[in-house]
Amino acid sequence: MHIQVSKLDKHFGQFHAVKDVSFQIEKGHLIGLLGPSGGGKTSILRMLAGLETPDRGEISFHGRVVNDLPPQERGIGFVFQNYALFKHMTVFDNIAFGLRVKKASKSAIQSKVMELVELTGLKGFEQRYPHQLSGGQRQRVAFARALAPEPQLLLLDEPFAAIDAKIRQELRSWLRELIERVGITSIFVTHDQDEAIEVADEIMIIQQGRVEQKGTPWDIYKEPRTPFVASFIGESTMVEEASLLKGFDGFNHLGPTRALIRPEYIELGEHTDFPILSATEQGIVRHLHFRGSEWLVEVEVRGQKLVTYRSLEKETLRPGQEIRVLIHRAYLFNEENSWIEENRLKVDPMPIMI
Repeated sequence: MHIQVSKLDKHFGQFHAVKDVSFQIEKGHLIGLLGPSGGGKTSILRMLAGLETPDRGEISFHGRVVNDLPPQERGIGFVFQNYALFKHMTVFDNIAFGLRVKKASKSAIQSKVMELVELTGLKGFEQRYPHQLSGGQRQRVAFARALAPEPQLLLLDEPFAAIDAKIRQELRSWLRELIERVGITSIFVTHDQDEAIEVADEIMIIQQGRVEQKGTPWDIYKEPRTPFVASFIGESTMVEEASLLKGFDGFNHLGPTRALIRPEYIELGEHTDFPILSATEQGIVRHLHFRGSEWLVEVEVRGQKLVTYRSLEKETLRPGQEIRVLIHRAYLFNEENSWIEENRLKVDPMPIMI
């Protein structure tokens, strides 16, 4: 086990920022800390780096507790969202900074810097200054500088937040490839779920200072363990009373049960499109939003707004149009439990009386 965190706790005055956080990270994995602003993601990152001291708990690298080690002795590379480059230094000198602090030889510095310049796509920019670079290029310099001393852990605090959308998309793929080539254990903070899903091997959902769930992007999306995770990942609609929906009305004995429904779990069509019509609801199209590759459709069912996707290949709907709605499955939860439920009428339709 490369990184192990046990029962980490941190207060800032009266504010309880991190609450009893424990997790493990395998060597070479890229982990995304994902959650809303103020949830504790950056506080966890800063404690790993040694920039903040935990009130309680242990942080171990390779089985060694590092709580009392200063940042420079932890073997950490840190990339900040605002680059934090030295404005008076060239690209070469920025990347070489950590190596010079470690008193590496001139030949070793030259070799390592040029290796990283090549690796990060900065060849030809070595003698430029930060103000002569684009945002994406400056962030690449920041990555190269962090990697130069060969840290055992790379920490990234919202590394793409200050970069425009198009470059941010390109850098996501570049970062994924870079981490795989270098093989360094990495943790990055983000509030962008698309970024986390695309880049990370595993995601930790952080909310109000706690780890809500840790797992692969696929596992977290398909099998959320808490209502917060289910509502935070992906687009979804919350229905306050699941028993109002056909096929999900058999849970009255459990008390108030809410349903969270993802767009891909909803199918729209005419009467003839569904072999089991009794499992469908009558709906009314309220709004259509063009997404480039598909439509996002808002449809009203029993006074409840639901959202779903519709292919451009299918007939274009219109606001006010009546349509049949089949909810294939839903994420149900009450005060005690949460679970994924299939539409029971679709799975086990009512017999036809003759």
